[in-house]
Amino acid sequence: MVTFMESPTRQALKRFLKSTSGKIGLGLAVLIVLMALLAPVLKPYDPTTDRNYLNRVKPPSVEHIFGTDNLGRDVFTRVMHGSRISLRVGLLAVALSLVTGTVLGLLAGYFRGSLEVVIGWFTDIMLAFPSTLLAIAIVAVVGPSLTNAMIAVGITQIPVYIRLTRSMVLSLRELDFVQAANALGAASPRILLRHILPSTLPPLIVQATLSIGTATIEAAALGFLGLGAQPPMPEWGAMLADSFTGGYAMNSPWTMLFPGFFIMLTVLAFNLLGDGLRDALDPRALK
Repeated sequence: MVTFMESPTRQALKRFLKSTSGKIGLGLAVLIVLMALLAPVLKPYDPTTDRNYLNRVKPPSVEHIFGTDNLGRDVFTRVMHGSRISLRVGLLAVALSLVTGTVLGLLAGYFRGSLEVVIGWFTDIMLAFPSTLLAIAIVAVVGPSLTNAMIAVGITQIPVYIRLTRSMVLSLRELDFVQAANALGAASPRILLRHILPSTLPPLIVQATLSIGTATIEAAALGFLGLGAQPPMPEWGAMLADSFTGGYAMNSPWTMLFPGFFIMLTVLAFNLLGDGLRDALDPRALK
C-alpha cells in the first residue's frame, strides 16, 4: 500500500479547520467584508445630503433598524458604509507597516553591523511611545485627515514587524540551507528573497491579521478625537464622537452602541482569525 505525504498547505488547512476560534473569526471577518463590499448596492449613500431633521434621534424601528442620529441620518446605513472606511484604513495601514518593517527587519538581521544598530535605535525610540499617542502626534503635525490617520497608524506598527522579522532572520541565517547558498556564491538579495523571506512569512501573516484589529481601534480613536475621518464621512470613531459631543448619547444610546459594537466585532473577528492562523501555520503542530 502506497501512502502519499500531504502537502504543507493541506496540513495547515486541516489544522485551521480544527480551530474553533479560527473558524469563528473567519466567519465574522467574511460577514464584515461582505457588508463593506455590498454597502453601495444595498444602501446607496451620500453623506453630504443624508439629512432629515424630521427624523432626528429616532429609536430603532422597522424603518430605521439602528435608529437615527441628531441629524436624522440612518445609523444602519452609516454603520454599513463605515465598515468600508475602517477596513480600508486597517488593511492599508497594515500593508504599509508590513512591507516597511519586513524590509528593515531583513536588512538588520542579515547584514548586522552598524545598519542593525541604527535600525535597532529607530525601533526602540518608536516603541518608547504608546502607539496611539504616537499616531496622535504624527497626525497633529501633518494635519487631520483619513489618509494621514492611515499613514500614522501604519507607522506606529512598523517596529513590531522589524523585531519579528529580525528575530526570524537571525535564526534562519545560520541554518544549513542558507549557509549552502552562501557557499555556492548566491548573492545576498537572492538569499534574502528566495531562501529567508519565504520562511518568515507564516509568523508575519499571523501578525498582520492580528494587526488589522489594532489598526481598526487606533483609526477609530483618531476619528473619535477628530484627527481621522472628517465629517460627514461615516467613520465609526467619528460617529461615536458625534454622539458624545452632541450631548444626546445618554438619551439615545443606539447612536453610540451600534458603531461601538461593530468596532468590537471587527477587532474580535481578526483576533480570532489570527489565533486560528497561528495554530495552523505553527511548524511545531506538524505530525
